[in-house]
Amino acid sequence: MENSVNDQSQDAFAPVNSGTLERTVENGMALCVSGGGYRAMRFHVGAVWRLHETGVLPQLKRVSSVSGGSIAAGVLALIWGRIAGVNGTELEKTFVKPLREMASTTIDVGSILRVLALPGRISDKVTAAYEKHLFGKATLQDLPGNPVFVINNINVQSGALWRFRKAYMRDYLVGEIVKPRVSIAKAVTASSGFPPFLSPVQLDLDPNAFTPGSGSFLQNESYTKKAVLSDGGVYDKLGLETVWKRYATVLVSDGGKMAAESAPASDWARHSRRVLDLVDNQVRAQRKRQLIASYKAAPSDAIHRDGAYCVIRSDISNYGAPDALPSCPHARTMALAETPTRLVVMSGELQERLINWGYGVCDAALRRRVNNDLPPPAGFPDLRAGV
Repeated sequence: MENSVNDQSQDAFAPVNSGTLERTVENGMALCVSGGGYRAMRFHVGAVWRLHETGVLPQLKRVSSVSGGSIAAGVLALIWGRIAGVNGTELEKTFVKPLREMASTTIDVGSILRVLALPGRISDKVTAAYEKHLFGKATLQDLPGNPVFVINNINVQSGALWRFRKAYMRDYLVGEIVKPRVSIAKAVTASSGFPPFLSPVQLDLDPNAFTPGSGSFLQNESYTKKAVLSDGGVYDKLGLETVWKRYATVLVSDGGKMAAESAPASDWARHSRRVLDLVDNQVRAQRKRQLIASYKAAPSDAIHRDGAYCVIRSDISNYGAPDALPSCPHARTMALAETPTRLVVMSGELQERLINWGYGVCDAALRRRVNNDLPPPAGFPDLRAGV
């Protein structure tokens, strides 16, 4: 087989825009985390737990996040230096516990509506909650240099991807600001602010801070005085954009997928939201097709990638992993997948079940697709809850 792909394949796997294409594919491993609300956040806790146990986590060169995945990724970034090469006790204390406490706090629509009479944007109140419970006053300059953490958003003004990372924040049309001091809480608020209630987030900017010539035709004061940002999943549902074209091995932990509705609402408000969800779901479907096709492609094919896709809405038996954790009945895992996309108090039992499911399906995907020699786990992190 030739090493090139035909024009049709080139089009199918072209980037959403050429401004986010990185130059070469290198033999590194990256992780994408996505999905909405506390459901996805807790699912990713389980996945990260298993990645840490197996020694895969320290091998990552990049972590790319959107939506609720950015909540978990932001915490992981801040504690990265404390967990590298150590046992699970430190991970539980610095990563699992804070996110467990976060999921015991309501910060979305219900609580926000009660404070609308107070001054300030809704997004500012969400940012304040993230600062209080997770990030404090940490900024993007507190992210580790290695691996590179990328918190993804969509710029509502330009329609392009807006990336937050330690080295820069950037929209390829608007330009780049190097070494930004935006708070992690603000970046995560923007990335996880699913519309219409928690979005958009306005980021006030200094036009003089942009690197001259770093953008395109939108690098002017109409776009460089502020950025209006929304949930990164609006643009890239799986967080693949900044990873797939750079790394040879792509791991994806997907904590979200739209559920079917046998009797969809017909009133204008809920119908409009459902239609938006349907459009949104097509973004996920396209990215998923790209990912799975790259896994299946021949190693000589330009689109080939190694890796594993761990998805909350799946059947563990489909992975075909030997000695997969047995207590994962499909009916119960599907019920977990249909947990509403909210930032609202979650019971302890539901939290632990989501963690266990993320742990279990990540294990099955890793041992089937990444390293067949990994030993099976002894059991779930929380043996009492199961899934």
